[in-house]
Amino acid sequence: MDLNKDLWNQRYLDQDMGWDIGHISPPLKTYFDQLNNKGIRILIPGCGNAYEAEYLFQQGFKNVVLIDWAQKAIDDFQKRNPEFPKEHLICGDFFEHTDEYDLIIEQTFFCALEPKLRPDYVKHMKKLLTKKGKLVGLLFNDKLFSHRPPFGGKKSEYQKLFSPHFTNVSMETAHNSIPSRQGRELFLNISST
Repeated sequence: MDLNKDLWNQRYLDQDMGWDIGHISPPLKTYFDQLNNKGIRILIPGCGNAYEAEYLFQQGFKNVVLIDWAQKAIDDFQKRNPEFPKEHLICGDFFEHTDEYDLIIEQTFFCALEPKLRPDYVKHMKKLLTKKGKLVGLLFNDKLFSHRPPFGGKKSEYQKLFSPHFTNVSMETAHNSIPSRQGRELFLNISST
């Protein structure tokens, strides 16, 4: 399967988005609700419909940047959130993105990438995080598929992948996942220092 820009855009055009739960993920909402500094710079790569960004923006976080390959996803988000700054919406390749962020949110982007790209994902995340930045989100702790997204994996694999690049790697079973993902998601909380 050639997971290119056109394929992902077509999936949004066809409304072929089985990964999309239609609202913010409860574990991420719980995490966001305890954040106090609304001035932090946040990146959501592979943002899709970006319900997390919508929620953050409604809560007063104004430095949220979205990046996705699918122009349709970006356009749909902009239609739902016309006040969201257009300069914070990027239709492009995550691996070519350069900037620094205090917080990067992982929500079904990692599992959409071919597993051979996972080491590059980890290295690029490290580059994009500020010295005290964090990578927070959800990873599937489930086999899932090996020939198409969502690509699965398990905690032990992820630990080996992230640990050489980050000193503080926490991955625990999410306690408040949606019912269909209960017991199958890890809450990821990684500090860059």
